[in-house]
Amino acid sequence: MKIVCKKIALLGMMLLIYFFGGCDRISNQEISDDDVLRNVYQLAERVLDERSGNFIFELSDEDDGHDFFEVSGEEKKIIIRGNNGVSLASGLNWYLKNYCDVQFSIIDEQMNLPTELPVPEKAVRKTTRHRYRYFFNVCTFGYTMAWWNWDKWERHIDWMAMNGINLPLAITGQEAVWYEVYKELGFSEKQIKDFIVGPAYFPWGWMGNVDGLGGPLPDSWINKHKTLQQKILQRERAFGMTPVLQGFTGHVPETITELYPESEVHKTSNWSAGFGGTYFLDPGDDLFKRIGKLYIEKQTEMFGTNHYYSADCFNEINPDTDDPEFLADMSRTVFNSFTAADPEAVWVMQAWFLYYSIGDFWKDPQSRALIEAVPDERMIMLDLYGELHPTWKKKSAFYGKPWIWNVLHNFGGRTSMSGKLGDIASNLGEALKSDDKGNLSGIGMAMEYFGNNPVVQEYVMDMVWSDEIPDPEQWLLEYTKNRYGKHNEFANKAWQSMLETVYNTHKQTGTFVCERPGFYNPDMAYRTSPVPDYDQEVLCNALKYLLKCSGEFKDLDTYQFDLVNLTRQVISPLAYYWVLDLEEAFKQKDIDRFLELKKRIIELIKDFDILLSTRSEYLLGTWLEDAKKWAETEEEEKLYEWNARNLITMWGEKCTENQYDDLNNYAYKQWAGMFSDYHLARWNSFFKMTEDALRNNSEFERAPFLEASCEWEKEWSHKRDIFPAVTKGDPVEVSQMIWKKYSGYFLN
Repeated sequence: MKIVCKKIALLGMMLLIYFFGGCDRISNQEISDDDVLRNVYQLAERVLDERSGNFIFELSDEDDGHDFFEVSGEEKKIIIRGNNGVSLASGLNWYLKNYCDVQFSIIDEQMNLPTELPVPEKAVRKTTRHRYRYFFNVCTFGYTMAWWNWDKWERHIDWMAMNGINLPLAITGQEAVWYEVYKELGFSEKQIKDFIVGPAYFPWGWMGNVDGLGGPLPDSWINKHKTLQQKILQRERAFGMTPVLQGFTGHVPETITELYPESEVHKTSNWSAGFGGTYFLDPGDDLFKRIGKLYIEKQTEMFGTNHYYSADCFNEINPDTDDPEFLADMSRTVFNSFTAADPEAVWVMQAWFLYYSIGDFWKDPQSRALIEAVPDERMIMLDLYGELHPTWKKKSAFYGKPWIWNVLHNFGGRTSMSGKLGDIASNLGEALKSDDKGNLSGIGMAMEYFGNNPVVQEYVMDMVWSDEIPDPEQWLLEYTKNRYGKHNEFANKAWQSMLETVYNTHKQTGTFVCERPGFYNPDMAYRTSPVPDYDQEVLCNALKYLLKCSGEFKDLDTYQFDLVNLTRQVISPLAYYWVLDLEEAFKQKDIDRFLELKKRIIELIKDFDILLSTRSEYLLGTWLEDAKKWAETEEEEKLYEWNARNLITMWGEKCTENQYDDLNNYAYKQWAGMFSDYHLARWNSFFKMTEDALRNNSEFERAPFLEASCEWEKEWSHKRDIFPAVTKGDPVEVSQMIWKKYSGYFLN
């Protein structure tokens, strides 16, 4: 095959960057080869600084249906050739990891390059078998990225490009589209603002679970995030990605009947989190198609289009009928509303509703009706929970639709080291080899939060360009070398021990002091498992091994993060055991033992704060200050801070102790500031009431405590006190201190 390459010398590319670097085009049709190459060179400069001058990137028009890159060398230059920007960026990342022992991870980086960059002796070519490489969960836009600015987005888009992502969900700024649509339909400013949710709750507004929560949304937010989305899309398209925008699902304001009294509206069942139902247009109503078409038109005016649209009609809520014909009509109507504005539209649907089926609603006839109503080539199904609960097996590989195998991994942004690498490997392997896999077309990640387990993202994304699924144990040796820049015997042992424990479980194991205070109730479903399902002694060994590396790696950011993260995980179960002992002391009326344990738990909570204050990833202040930076007025600042505080505590405005009745504590955080100000205050209240009962020889009444705690939690969401957004203390020294202090509790 004849290959035609477009070569651009580095000097010429720098001139292009100088003259055209400020362009702000958003239409994907305008992107040229020069645009693609310019963006790849700019990425290399952001990642490598002046060392980017060692690289030459070449675009190839070779097209056999598979993305590829080729890495070679010539006269001390590293030449990376590929068929699009994502392939070129992935080739750069592959070279850096395999030749330079560095790592540019999803949250941090270790970029200590060799003095002289190795030049490959022969060309190495990598091709991906995955047509689609998807990234994001709708919920990620709340739990992870609610307050992201362009700097954070720019780095993340670089990471996506370097890891082969070509189908990212891109739904920032959708509130601007909703506003314009409903304004044109005649809704008042108040009706629109009462419908659109606040910044922390966008995902659940988009998916039709809630209306108005966290609002009213200021105009300044809408305008700024419209601009932000345009920058995001321009950059993603310049790399050759296909952003997935949003489509209309039928979710409408309750007040629609005031403007359109003839419209046929259905109210959904209550969301499983205890929120009342929301309102959806009947698929047979002509207004449905009108709104859906108008939505795509307005969105295209603002953001352009690549013809892929996300729409989730029944996220954790059931339709008001299980009639297959109604469900088929619903599906056809949604799709036809896309194609009325965009004849090339492709529907991208999360298959979560088929796994998380309330009352076994989605039986085969209902599932088939919804999915088969759309032509196969015009719908892509996202199997979100492939590493643990693969839905494709139960739903006949989605009845012929192209589908993407994903890793979900994290719920709510709960802080825990977890992710069973062995299951990720085996479940993907089974899907790829199965004769019943249907039209399996890609791989992806759909975490609700990322930022605590970079090893999981690195493992999954390495599969994009791998011919075989890597063995986790062997793969970890290379991961560790890249993470710290060289092989180290104790680092390898530490990660092997983590592979046997935290990375051999899907459970998110937290600390009991982050739950609403109380004696442990084995019949109650807690947000995280308070007791590990792995050998705690082995995990302690991992920490001891990792501490032995401190002399060599103490200045590495990646090492410091891992050490603090592992120390936090190791000490997390202590509270569970001590609360069990506390309850026993209470029952035995042993006041001295009770007070001793109370003091011990309080000290543990404070020490969590001291440990986590050393890392910016674990600062409550960072989350709150990032939220407030979007504000232009005091009132806006108050609104954004309430959104930020409430999402990670109460979540909504209800308060019960049954996680199936509300979302309280769903997204709880092990963050500095949360321990000292939120968790400690609640536990102090609990200790006072139980100590009073103990001294008065009376029973502890749970109901009054719960009522008081709920009121305090609501008040906390409205507080305005400031928390540090800068780190304090040396991560290595503090980790060593914490381990020395608590290691005796784990030793036999």
